[in-house]
Parts: sequence; structure tokens; C-alpha cells
Amino acid sequence: MTLIAPRLAAMIIAGSIACAQSANAAEDVVIVYDASGSMWGQIDGTSKIEIARDVMADLVSEWDTDTNLGLVAYGHRSQGDCRDIQTLIAPGPLDKSKFIDTVNSIRPVGKTPISAAVQHAADLLSFRDNPATVVLISDGVETCNADPCALSAQLTKQGVKFTAHVVGFDLKDEESASLSCIAENTGGVFVTASNAAELHDALAQVQSAMAEPSALPEPEPEQPAAPDVEITAPEQATTGAIFDVAWSQTINGSDYITIVPAGADEGSRSNHIRAGSDREGSLTAPSEPGLYEVRYVLEEGKKTLATAAVEVVEAQVEITAPEQATTGAIFDVAWSKTINGSDYITIVPAGADEGSRSNHIRAGSDREGSLTAPPEPGLYEVRYVLEEGKKTLAIAAVELVEAQVEITASEQATTGAIFDVAWSKTINGSDYITIVPAGADEGSRSNHIRAGSDSEGSLTAPSEPGLYEVRYVLEEGKKTLAIAAVEVVEAEIGISGPGIVRAGTDVDITWSSTINRQDYVTIVPAGADEGARDTHLRTGDKTKGRLTAPTETGLYEIRYVLEEGKKTLATAPLEVVPADAQLDDGAGLSVPATASPEATITITWTGESDSTDQRIALARKDQPDFSWIVVQKVGAEKTMDITIPDEVGVYEVRFLDIAGRALLGRSVVEVK
Repeated sequence: MTLIAPRLAAMIIAGSIACAQSANAAEDVVIVYDASGSMWGQIDGTSKIEIARDVMADLVSEWDTDTNLGLVAYGHRSQGDCRDIQTLIAPGPLDKSKFIDTVNSIRPVGKTPISAAVQHAADLLSFRDNPATVVLISDGVETCNADPCALSAQLTKQGVKFTAHVVGFDLKDEESASLSCIAENTGGVFVTASNAAELHDALAQVQSAMAEPSALPEPEPEQPAAPDVEITAPEQATTGAIFDVAWSQTINGSDYITIVPAGADEGSRSNHIRAGSDREGSLTAPSEPGLYEVRYVLEEGKKTLATAAVEVVEAQVEITAPEQATTGAIFDVAWSKTINGSDYITIVPAGADEGSRSNHIRAGSDREGSLTAPPEPGLYEVRYVLEEGKKTLAIAAVELVEAQVEITASEQATTGAIFDVAWSKTINGSDYITIVPAGADEGSRSNHIRAGSDSEGSLTAPSEPGLYEVRYVLEEGKKTLAIAAVEVVEAEIGISGPGIVRAGTDVDITWSSTINRQDYVTIVPAGADEGARDTHLRTGDKTKGRLTAPTETGLYEIRYVLEEGKKTLATAPLEVVPADAQLDDGAGLSVPATASPEATITITWTGESDSTDQRIALARKDQPDFSWIVVQKVGAEKTMDITIPDEVGVYEVRFLDIAGRALLGRSVVEVK
């Protein structure tokens, strides 16, 4: 593999581009184009996809039309689909306008199936029978659970002469290796680019690399002078600590600065950073003390250009914790100093393997913090552990003793009702109190509350009757510390309504008692599924309420429903009749169906009542039941004349029992 720095491009493009074009014309080439969602990321305010389009257009415009060039894209049609790979242009004579228009039409959206896309391009080129060249342009690593390195090695073995050149666009330092191996395994070049100019140069370098060696112009270009770099680092650093390094110049952004044991083989690499466009950075010292070297290493050839000696000395830290703590409880710890903010403080069983980690906190910039004790009693160790190498620097012994808690609850509760519980003390505010079926598995949880800083609270009983347990459970390890038995008994509720109402009118409902304030009363079609809910009201602390009848006529049910489990406790039938239907509850009203404005109509009735205040009222149809336009008291005669208003519309004649607040009958009169 050859890795070429974009800054060298200008030295070779002019002399090699024509040769590259003629070489390309001798065999088919397929460009594999990254259209994953990350290509919408921006560089200097311009999206990477726009940069790639412009650069591709420039280069294709310069390419020989005799070139057999194809285009494969991935991630351009759907999100999250590792099979989103498509041949957009089959290898053939280059149609520059079509190629540029096709590239410009690509819209990034999906994942990065690099391995499958390269395999797709290789198969498109019949790589097992013919020389085949693939140019991969990508801004990220494989995201579809495949290994591009292994695939490229396999393609090399299976193909006649398979070559893959790779352009890594805006890659993170740690991503380069997973792409450079593709070029390395197939004899191609790997070039990185971090902006538009570098991407243009990178693609031009790939074109040059595809030229036959014999076609290079004479004389050969003058080779650049050997680079000269100096590097500085502190003479001494602490194990696991972060320390600063600086270098005089960057040769290639893919070069790296690393710390390795003194005298390590050329090309060795441990903790490292990429040079990028910087001249300074930070490294993490190894976890073992000794003599080390900080090296500036060329990515190309893994050649060391500069070294600085560093002695790494043992870090010294002390840690303190209580000698005894309660299982599941939070306890304080403190340490003398922080070596690296990523180091951690953890509690593990005494004698646990080096690097073991359970409940833990990061050291950060602090020197004190809190841990949660494990749920099982026994001997434990609180450790300060270097993130680098997972090396333990300090230990404090802690004995964990069993937590003791008692809990109390009502011996009996009603399904869906709220009941009180109390516990003797709180071990950890995150612990919880729950109600579960008797004998439920350890760690089971249904309705529950957090212990917080309280010692009492309320739970909601399940919707099904039976034997239950109220449990105090440690959040740590989900261990039950205390149990109280509770029998949940069936709730009994009665509900009543008017039986028959007009569509869209008020429905007054009463129920015998309220189980839970969150329960609700609803009107649903007769036979509707359990838990169905349409127009409804919350019961709160009331035992009566008002709903609006459905606008569709038919048979319905008024239901009282437990919020807990959406279980119906009581029902009452309700028939909804048309909005203009005549309704009578014993009054026996007789009223003309129509009348003229200001006409006088005669009303008769047959019903009798012991009420001391009965009246005949004329109201607009949409007025509340006990409001009116005119009203007259009922006398001994069962007939009465009323004058109709001068406005056309729909009115109602109502027989009202004022004393009993009852509507005994109503009839509609249309004035027209």
C-alpha cells in the first residue's frame, strides 16, 4: 500500500494525470461513492456531500472519455438498511454529463456498508476473470457488522488483479486503520483529505496511482528532501497521567505521536494521537513505571522521525472509606489526588481480580464522592483504579452488613384503591416499595413508589383480587428486605343514569362510592371492549357527574372503570334516541308539532303529581332544562294556552317539577 499526503499532490498531478487517464482506458474502473447520512456533516460551513459533488465534477471533466468508468453508491435510498447498495452507472465509455448529473442527484440518508459495497463493485467488474480497479470514497467506517480488512484480503486472493484505492474524507484518527487496510491488502493507495482542496488532490493522486509505471514521464520527478522534525515532552510523567507533547512541524496529518518502551521496535505503537494539522497535543502515560520514548512516526512506512525520552514513575494515591457500610446504602469515599480524570473508584469483593469493576464513579477533577454498597453482605475493597491499564493504585477495606428494615400495610385493600404503607427506615433513596402477587419472583415490581427520604407513602392496589405482598426492595441488586401481606378484595360499586336520552344532550349520572380519584365514568357502545373509553369524567371525590350523550343513536352503557387495570366495576344501560324525539316521564304532554310565529297554541297533559310546584315552560331547544322563555304554573285544569315567539326556529314545551328538580316530559314545536 502507498499512503500519499494531500500536500504532495501538486508535485505529481500535472505530470501524471494524462498517463493515469490512458491507463484507465485499458481496464474498467468503478467508483464506490459514500452516500451515508454522515455526508451531510459540514466542513467550513459546506456539507461534505456538496464538496464531494464539486470535486467529482472537476475531475470527471478532465477524464478521458475513452475511460470505462462505473459508479456504485450506498446509503442513498433508505435509513438503517445495510443492503442499500446500487449500481448507478455500469462500467462503460465515460459520458461526463450523465456521470456528473448522477453524482449530483445522490442524497445521503443511510448506513455505511463498505464491505458489501466493495464486494458489489468487484462482482460488477468480474474481478475473478479480469483486472479490476475500485476507488472507494468514504467519510466513515463500516457500520454493518462486516470486516473490510478481511474482505479486501479475500478479494486479492480470488481476483486476477484486484486493486482498491481508498480516499478517506474527514476521518477521525482512529478510523484510518479500518480503511487503509483495504488499500494495503490490494496494492492500492490510501489518501486522507479533510477539506475540499485536499479531496481534489486526493482523487487526483488516485488517478495517478492507476497509471502504468512505464507510462510515467521522463525524467522522474525530483524526490522531496527527507523531513526534519523535533519533538519535546516532559522528562518525567506519572503512570496513567495525561502529559503534553509538542513537535516542530507536521509532515502528514496521518502521522502519529506515540509513547512506547525505550528501545521498542521501529513501528511500535501504544497510546497515540494523530498529528493532524496541530503541533502539540497530549498523551496518556502507560500504567507501568519505567523508561519510555515519545516518538513522531510517519504513517507512511512507520518510520520514526524524532524521539524524546520520558521516565514514567509510579503514581501515589491514598483512599479512605468507612470500615462498615449497610448493603445497598450510599457511603462516602475520598482519595488524596486524581491522576487522570478517567480513573475510577469502585467497590469489589475482597481479593477480586485486578481490573474488576462493579459500582463505580469517575475521579474527574474531584477528590471525594459516593458509592452504593452491593446487596450482599461480606468483605469488600474500595479501590482507586487507573483507567490506563486498569491498575489498582490504592485500596480501603469495607465490611458490608445486612440492612434491617420493617414494613407495614393494611391487611386488606380494595381493588384499585389507594392504601397507606410505612417502613422503619430508608436504606437508599432509590429503593422502592411495591405490591406484587404473593410468592412473586425476587426483583418483581408492579405499582411502586421510591423510598426517597420518607418512611411512609401510598400504593394503588391491583385490579384483580387475591393475596399480595407489599415489599421493601433494595434498588441495588433488587433484593427484598421486608414483606407485609395484603389481601386485595373486589370493589363493589353501583351506577345509575336516565336510561334514555336524546342524542347530544346532558346525561346526569350517579354512583354509590369512589374507589380511586383517578377512576372514571364513561359512555361507550353496548358490549364495547373492556377498557374502552370515549366521553368520560374522572370521579375525583364525587359520586355524581354529567356527561354529554353521543350524537349517534343506539344502545350504550354507562360504566364506572378502575384506572388501575382499566377494569369495569359497574354498568347501567343507556338508550340514545334522535335529538328531536318526544320524551315523556309520566307527564303525557300533547303539543302541536308546528306553529306560526306569535301564534297561540293549546297544550294538554294527563299526568298528575304531588309536587307543590309544577310548571309548563317554553324554551329554545338548546336551552338548559330548567331555563325558559316563558313559564306558567300548572293549575287544576290539565290544559294551557301559550303564545309562540315571533322568531322561527325549534322550541320545546317542557313539563317541569320545580320542587323535585325533575323533567317529566318534553315535546318539540317547530316555528316556521
